[in-house]
Amino acid sequence: MEANAGMVAGSHKRNEFVMIRHEGEPGPKLMKNFNGQECQICGDTVGLSATGDLFVACNECAFPVCRACYEYERKEGNKSCPQCKTRYKRHKGSPRVEGDDEEDDVDDLDNEFSYRQGNAKAGSKWQLQGQEDVDLSSSSRHEPQHRIPRLTSGQQVSGEVPDASPDRHSIRSPSSGYVDPSLPVPVRIVDPSKDLNSYGLGSVDWKERVDGWKLKQDKNIVQMTNKYNDGKGDMEGTGSNGEDLLMADDARQPLSRVVPIPSNQLNLYRVVIILRLIILCFFFQYRITHPVPDAYPLWLTSVICEIWFALSWLLDQFPKWYPINRETYLERLALRYDREGEPSQLAPVDVFVSTVDPLKEPPLITANTVLSILAVDYPVDKVSCYVSDDGSAMLTFEALSETAEFARKWVPFCKKHNIEPRAPEFYFAQKIDYLKDKIQPSFVKERRAMKREYEEFKVRINALVAKAQKTPEEGWTMQDGTPWPGNNPRDHPGMIQVFLGHSGGLDTDGNELPRLVYVSREKRPGFQHHKKAGAMNALIRVSAVLTNGAYLLNVDCDHYFNNSKALREAMCFMMDPALGKKTCYVQFPQRFDGIDLHDRYANRNIVFFDINLKGLDGIQGPVYVGTGCCFNRQALYGYDPVLTEADLEPNIIFKSCCGSRKKRKGGDRSYIDSKKRAMKRTESSVPIFNMEDMEEGIEGYEDERSLLMSQRSLEKRFGQSPIFVASTFMEQGGIPPSTDPASLLKEAIHVISCGYEDKTEWGKEIGWIYGSVTEDILTGFKMHARGWISIYCMPPRPAFKGSAPINLSDRLNQVLRWALGSIEILLSRHCPIWYGYKGRLKLLERVAYINTIVYPITSIPLIAYCVLPAICLLTGKFIIPEISNYAGMWFILLFISIFATGILELRWSGVGIEDWWRNEQFWVIGGTSAHLFAVFQGLLKVLAGIDTSFTVTSKASDEDGDFSELYIFKWTSLLIPPTTVLVINMVGIVAGVSYAVNSGYQSWGPLFGRLFFAFWVIAHLYPFLKGLMGRQNRTPTIVIVWSILLASIFSLLWVHIDPFTSPTQKAATMGQCGVNC
Repeated sequence: MEANAGMVAGSHKRNEFVMIRHEGEPGPKLMKNFNGQECQICGDTVGLSATGDLFVACNECAFPVCRACYEYERKEGNKSCPQCKTRYKRHKGSPRVEGDDEEDDVDDLDNEFSYRQGNAKAGSKWQLQGQEDVDLSSSSRHEPQHRIPRLTSGQQVSGEVPDASPDRHSIRSPSSGYVDPSLPVPVRIVDPSKDLNSYGLGSVDWKERVDGWKLKQDKNIVQMTNKYNDGKGDMEGTGSNGEDLLMADDARQPLSRVVPIPSNQLNLYRVVIILRLIILCFFFQYRITHPVPDAYPLWLTSVICEIWFALSWLLDQFPKWYPINRETYLERLALRYDREGEPSQLAPVDVFVSTVDPLKEPPLITANTVLSILAVDYPVDKVSCYVSDDGSAMLTFEALSETAEFARKWVPFCKKHNIEPRAPEFYFAQKIDYLKDKIQPSFVKERRAMKREYEEFKVRINALVAKAQKTPEEGWTMQDGTPWPGNNPRDHPGMIQVFLGHSGGLDTDGNELPRLVYVSREKRPGFQHHKKAGAMNALIRVSAVLTNGAYLLNVDCDHYFNNSKALREAMCFMMDPALGKKTCYVQFPQRFDGIDLHDRYANRNIVFFDINLKGLDGIQGPVYVGTGCCFNRQALYGYDPVLTEADLEPNIIFKSCCGSRKKRKGGDRSYIDSKKRAMKRTESSVPIFNMEDMEEGIEGYEDERSLLMSQRSLEKRFGQSPIFVASTFMEQGGIPPSTDPASLLKEAIHVISCGYEDKTEWGKEIGWIYGSVTEDILTGFKMHARGWISIYCMPPRPAFKGSAPINLSDRLNQVLRWALGSIEILLSRHCPIWYGYKGRLKLLERVAYINTIVYPITSIPLIAYCVLPAICLLTGKFIIPEISNYAGMWFILLFISIFATGILELRWSGVGIEDWWRNEQFWVIGGTSAHLFAVFQGLLKVLAGIDTSFTVTSKASDEDGDFSELYIFKWTSLLIPPTTVLVINMVGIVAGVSYAVNSGYQSWGPLFGRLFFAFWVIAHLYPFLKGLMGRQNRTPTIVIVWSILLASIFSLLWVHIDPFTSPTQKAATMGQCGVNC
């Protein structure tokens, strides 16, 4: 589909298909697909051998020759390799010719005297190789451990020196032609007794390549020695500290490495955790065996709360047992896949941007995100940006049109001067020396002109926003007078518009721009659209039809690319031979702009991103956090990863419950079948089978037909779109070569129709998973349960930056949404407590997922524990009896272990003490407000069917001054519980001190423990108290009324009931006092 060819709108169910503002026939530029290495004699594909590996005719020089030319050369030619003149050896399945050596391991008596028969059999094997597949809804991909790892890919790697020692194998890239990255590199043995000219190693060209390689390698050794002089950190997948690989070719080295936490920090951290666990056991032994008779309800409540806090700590602590750091090598990625002067072999990536309401998500912020994507440092023909407008707002459409025009000027400016970040709003707002490292004399003049262009662009966007404030009675109309199809956001057809594309839309320098596509899925009354998860699944399908990038990256509309090399950072893991086949996604940490200096409400969430996710990265990978995440498209389709024998072993829980695999007689049949099927499967950039094969099967091959999925099962899984189904088998991305370009637009409208997902597995096993407002947790959990791993990537320059609600009410509503999603998962069939024990989810990873869904329940014991100090002060009781020195020692040790654990976490993670304290404070604020409401709303939603609607968090820019939004008060019922807790504790402090003053000196000792408890609560709620006061130190009347009312009622009822005084004591008191007391 050409850029600016016009908007396409339609409905598949209503058989409507309309081209609006049509300017030309659609003609998408199809991506070229490569099947593998080309034969240097006939130009055909070399193909595969009988064992499924790349066919190598000559074991000496690996000159690319197909099987047919190899057989012809042996039968009719001079029987030798055209390049090195070495006589061809006989391969298995080939007929014997005169002069062949007697080799027992390659004898094939069936083909001994039948040249045609042997050729036919071999040919049938090659044909079936591209048609074999397995049950794609279950374990479908497997890689044996003995397979040679892929070290090079793409075209010939210049400067690649094989190890010529007689006792080692050398890896050699092909002399010319394209190399399929999925195929193993051929192995040859270099005989030192032979003349190296026969291998092509003695030529002048080779000598120049060797000399150039040596110079470059010497430079790399010096750089890497200075950078990693400590020698610490295992190479990913090698177990080496990197010293043995320094002299190897850069193109063969890993694209990333694991940098473990220093052992002196990590070992001490683990020791303290174990000691804290032991101290907890002694603490609870004392607490349970020493009740408080005169305050038994208070004691019992406190013990129950403390036990729950201990369990919550265990769920949070042990997933941080293996924290790691990672480091990427962008130079090696470029050397392997993006060599200068050669066609780039980097994988295509589709970037998703989701937006709903342009009045709450300003179009200017969305435009900056889109501009940062279009200017990313990645081949333009490999990047496509899809913007999902789930509100069908004409304002978003018009703003995106303006953005596409401005991108023609902005993108070449960014790439010419290599600026960061590439979002203009944030680039021009930087308070730094923008002339640093700039050497072009024209930069200042061009920057000044570009800033003026951007300011004019902002004025045009602001004019569109102002115009959209009042909707006309007849609805919006487009420039040509056509009514806007999305005037009714709940009843409109699907809409697609390509603003920029590979076949059009050049920048001011005449270069191509990445593709920019506007998508608004169809919506009709009576259909369940599943909010953001449904919109993301629609983007998966429409992108598969139009571009089909092998990887997907999703960002929120307010999260721009702060690092233009973010895609390359992700590809260092996704395209790594050791990691890529089993990595479902690469998660980047979230970083934010516009946060107040002291981060009053812990908006940065540093503890979670820099401690918890680092810990998970050492187990099975971080959880998916909803944005800034690069996905493997195959993982979203529900496929299983390529696993080794060790990976396919059942997890420890399943093995302990069901026994080992050896003890089961018939239970491992599916495991063996999956191994056999996966062994036959080959990776290719073409579909594993076409639609005709799916319908007809392969006659005469019952085993093969049993492995192929029928047309009906495919439609049940993926939906009724042959083009989309065919694209799901393109593991390397790209459009199927048999696709009709004229059908792409109509098919794209079809796959975003509101009824497309009916009776399919979308949202159940495929794509973003439905069933929770926090679809991110559920989606990542399903992938990990299948055995995929995820990677946590933290580049030195943050990859993405976004905005966060700094207002108290907005922040609490955001936390409420997250907590409610966790409760929904807890009460669903996908709960990690009982789901997926037959899968490949690691134990500590499961513990981490359990922690993410049960943490809202902690609000119930937390609010009870925060009220206990006030009750103790009002009644004069306490939850702990008078303790001995022995018992006091365990209390002191417990506090010391808690602080020691926190300090050591800060030490290995690099998190500051202020960030840690803000996190502790907001844990109490959120637990006494949003989490508590989430528990009850979740129960109402799941048990009673009462749904709760959420509004999109406002992302408006701060135009009234620095952090003015921080001091604005917005009423919400979430403020009532923590305010009540604050008032009760303050009243309790006053009552306790008054009682001590009236009772004499002996009552001050017990009072200190109760006062400490109350001040602990107030200290944690202090940011909340500041938020209530605001800048003018005025609290809204409604908050004061509700809080004082509830606190007064609670206190009066307590004094009236007096539950800790028996009737006998009351009577005795009345008798002693008398009437005239």
